[in-house]
Amino acid sequence: MPLVDTKKMFEMAYKNGYAIGAFNVNNMEITQGIVAAIVEEKAPLILQVSRGARSYASMNYLKAIIDCAVAENPDIPICMHLDHGDTFESCKQCVDDGFTSVMIDASHSSFEDNIALTKQVVDYAHAHGVVVEAELGKLGGIEEDVVGVSAEDVMNHLTDPDQVVEFVEKTGCDSLAIAIGTSHGAYKFKTAPKLAIDVVEKVEVKLPGFPLVMHGSSSVLKEFKDLINKYGGDMPDAMGVPEDAISEAAKKAVCKVNIDTDLRMALTAKIRQVFCETPAEFDPRKYLGPGRQAIKDMVKHKLHVLGCAGKADECL
Repeated sequence: MPLVDTKKMFEMAYKNGYAIGAFNVNNMEITQGIVAAIVEEKAPLILQVSRGARSYASMNYLKAIIDCAVAENPDIPICMHLDHGDTFESCKQCVDDGFTSVMIDASHSSFEDNIALTKQVVDYAHAHGVVVEAELGKLGGIEEDVVGVSAEDVMNHLTDPDQVVEFVEKTGCDSLAIAIGTSHGAYKFKTAPKLAIDVVEKVEVKLPGFPLVMHGSSSVLKEFKDLINKYGGDMPDAMGVPEDAISEAAKKAVCKVNIDTDLRMALTAKIRQVFCETPAEFDPRKYLGPGRQAIKDMVKHKLHVLGCAGKADECL
């Protein structure tokens, strides 16, 4: 089957209390690891492409890799999504390039300007059969060139539930990324976090049936942090979102959970391990292969955290 949008995915995720994993891709091995896990677990999939990924690998290469994954797995619903589009022009280009979902992130603008830009993107995307994710509230941390508020200030910039109805009605967006205390990157928190699940619950009451999105939701898994540090890395203070909090949100109105940092850490940990244990190795297949396998194993685990394992058929 061809690429799909997220409408059916989110409908079923909301109805049945799980979330779809949205995984960022930057190269072939990352994509292969993700897709291999998805196929074995029979889960729906959102493959995300960021501005940084397009700059690094070029859209033609990434699109060809994703098209290959789609062609080889006709029984798996796969959506290609733009992560953190920042301008109308960038979103328009991705719509024109064949994306089935785009995100416009105007969350750092005023409420009124966020509405105006989001509606402009929605009008163009909907006219071309593409769905739109928007963002309301501000996250912390840093992801490529997306710079959030400080870790100390993140809980002061949560999504205001009293604004969501007006925002969705005026923009026409199809899903909404909300700020509940999560942050981008590996260094999200200094102490164990407590997410504002009450914000999810309040928004769910005001927008019944409307799909919400969690950004900054990598867990910075200890096994990979330990491997990275054991083999020459320096990530002693990295801390992510507890997986039980992700599972709790996925049982509510959160239908999409973004994961990027955990992919990077899995790949990096295994490459470091190979280089340290076999320093004479120079064949990329001998270190990228284990990295790809680590990504596959990690994604399989995440699909059960999200509750979407075995849900591919109902999302077709």
